[in-house]
Amino acid sequence: MSTHSIPFPAPPPKSEAELLARAQSLAGLTLGQLAAIAQKPLPASAQSSKGWCGQLLEQFLGASAGARPLPDFTHIGVELKSLPLNAAGLPKESTYVCTVPLKDNRHLYWETSWVRLKLQRVLWLPLEANSVIPFSRRRIGAALLWSPDVKQEAQLKQDWEEHMDRICLGQLGAISARDGEVLQIRPKAAHAKVLCQTSGDDGAPTRTLPRGFYLRSHFTRDILQRHYTVYT
Repeated sequence: MSTHSIPFPAPPPKSEAELLARAQSLAGLTLGQLAAIAQKPLPASAQSSKGWCGQLLEQFLGASAGARPLPDFTHIGVELKSLPLNAAGLPKESTYVCTVPLKDNRHLYWETSWVRLKLQRVLWLPLEANSVIPFSRRRIGAALLWSPDVKQEAQLKQDWEEHMDRICLGQLGAISARDGEVLQIRPKAAHAKVLCQTSGDDGAPTRTLPRGFYLRSHFTRDILQRHYTVYT
C-alpha cells in the first residue's frame, strides 16, 4: 500500500479485521514517514516524544476512547498497546495498562476491573526503540491481536487481587515495583506535586502519587515469542 493511500485521521474501525488491516498497512513505515503523512512535526528526540507515538498511532488506526477507562477501539472492544523493542527485538520496558483505583475500591472484582477490561483483547504494535537508530528512522513492526489464555489470565488475576487487597488495607505505600509476578504497580505522575486521595492503614484520608498498573517486560516478551514462533 502506498503511503499516499493511508487515511489520516482514520475513522473508528468496524471490525477486528479492518483494524488489523490498517495496522498491517503501517508495518515497515518509519516514524518520519508517519509524521509526514499526518503533517505533524517530528519530536526532536525520543526523550521529548513521550506519548507522541501512541497518540499518532491512535489517530492512524481510529481509536475513539480518548481518556475514558475503555478499550481504545470502543465499538469492537480492542485496546492498542505500542511495544518499544530493543536491538535484540525484545520489549525494552514494562507496558502501562491503566491507573490504579485509589478511591472507592473496596467492592472491586477482577471480572469488572479496568485491567481486565483493557487486556481482554489487545492490538500489540511493535516499534523500534534501539537508541542507535535515529528517531525519525525507527520503524513500525508487524501487529498482532492477542487475548490472554487461561494461564495468563490466572497470573494477571492473582497479581491484581494481591495488589488490591493491600491497597484496601491501606498498604499502598508498602507496594513496590518488585511486587507482582507479571503485573506491577508503579507511580505514574509528571512530578511529585501531582497527588491524589487515598486511605492510609488507619483508614484516614491521605494524599499520594497516582499509581499505574504495568505489565512486566517478560510477560510481553513471551507474548511476542509465542506469536512469532507460530506465525513466522
